[in-house]
Amino acid sequence: MSAPISIHRPSPSGGRRVTIRGQIAGLARGDSDVVEFLRRAGLLDAERLLDDPRWVEWRGGRAHRYEAA
Repeated sequence: MSAPISIHRPSPSGGRRVTIRGQIAGLARGDSDVVEFLRRAGLLDAERLLDDPRWVEWRGGRAHRYEAA
C-alpha cells in the first residue's frame, strides 16, 4: 500500500507539489507549507507525519529540500 501523501520532486523554479490521496493540495516551498496543507485536509498533528513513510512518500530529491537541483 502506498502512502496517502506524496511530496513530489522539486520543480525547476523551486517548491514541491503535494498530493493527498491523489488530489493536488498545492505547491510547498517548505515543511510549514506541507503542514498547512495537511492541517486543511484534517490532519491536525501533521508535523509528526512528515518523516513517517506510512503517511508520506518523498518522490525525487531529498526529504525536506524544496529548492531545484
